[in-house]
Amino acid sequence: MSIWTGRDDTAAEGPGAVRWHQRVQPLGEKSPPGVVLIGFACDEGVRRNGGRVGAKDGPRAIRKALANMAWHQEHPVYDAGDVLCVGEDLEGAQERLAEVVAALIRARHRPLVLGGGHETAWGTFCGIMECQPDQALAIVNIDAHFDLRSADRPNSGTPFRQMADWCTGNGQRFSYRCFGIARASNSMASFDLARELGAEWVNDCDMVEERLLGDAIEKLGNVAGKSSPMYLSLDLDVLPASVMPAVSAPAARGVPLETVEWLVRSAIWTFNLKAVDIVELNPHFDIDGHGARTAAYLAWIVGRLWNPMKLPSRENLI
Repeated sequence: MSIWTGRDDTAAEGPGAVRWHQRVQPLGEKSPPGVVLIGFACDEGVRRNGGRVGAKDGPRAIRKALANMAWHQEHPVYDAGDVLCVGEDLEGAQERLAEVVAALIRARHRPLVLGGGHETAWGTFCGIMECQPDQALAIVNIDAHFDLRSADRPNSGTPFRQMADWCTGNGQRFSYRCFGIARASNSMASFDLARELGAEWVNDCDMVEERLLGDAIEKLGNVAGKSSPMYLSLDLDVLPASVMPAVSAPAARGVPLETVEWLVRSAIWTFNLKAVDIVELNPHFDIDGHGARTAAYLAWIVGRLWNPMKLPSRENLI
């Protein structure tokens, strides 16, 4: 909890001037339902995938940027600490993350996982499915990459292929939608595999014009009904490199922050979200904390709108 520090304006401006560092509490065994931050301090999957390591320090950087942001909600936010990857034991770290996510869901909390590389996603997914092994899950990935690769050892490029294999092995439909795909960053083989697995996607270049963005939002709305469970994964490398330089693979083009923000807001409004993760922040390549603040802003949106007691209205999404 030592990271949760910042300025205090309440003496001059009153109790309405509180910030996140004054409201975030350590998670207790009997804490009422709230949004729970869990760090996944791991970039072993990025290393295995040949990327730029450093995402293990992402959770701390996001918390530090969140600490001074204004508090605008009534429901509580807790910090459950970090799940660590010891040495090269990625699989063990993912199992521990799954256990934490499952326990939070059973306690009616809202798990918001801060990665870590995109190998985070496999742990989050396993935690959700531990609670509902017989219920299909709508998987939404806001990402420049499909992350459907096959490899001898799981890595940051394999989590959604692992999910597809899990669904096949458990007799469930693999319901996967990806928003922001960069055609230049995904091989033809990746597109062929995505089609073979029944995935749907929207390319980054189709998420700028208002008409095309409307189509993307409609496609997001058609993933599942409001009562269907959903998992949202947000890979920060979907953003333009000028906005998000602090990732393993910066985007040459990317999707505007405003579009990503609206997708996140729409997902919270439309679906019965079980868990959210925000991944791939690499503070080692940040510029004046710019990337960390952007990641923290997206986490702030989720934390503010994702009320564990009720579904927000469209008016509250603004």
